[in-house]
Amino acid sequence: MSAALTRLKSAKDKVVGLKQTMKAVQRGQAEIVFLAEDAEPHVLRDLQNLCEELAVPIEWVASMHELGKAAGIQVSSAAAALLRV
Repeated sequence: MSAALTRLKSAKDKVVGLKQTMKAVQRGQAEIVFLAEDAEPHVLRDLQNLCEELAVPIEWVASMHELGKAAGIQVSSAAAALLRV
């Protein structure tokens, strides 16, 4: 598990899920975004483009299951973000 993913696991200030992550990036609240490599590319495309446009770092995670687990939820997730404090 990467250091950033370990930070996500223990962070209090985070969002999980595609819509919530997109909102956090749009508001300038996201410090780093996590995207699952096994998510459908068309699902992540808009979020990935927005992150690149706004220079928000992206950390790729091997699977949606791994990302959901690191985010502290019982289901898989395509995206999550650490929020600026």
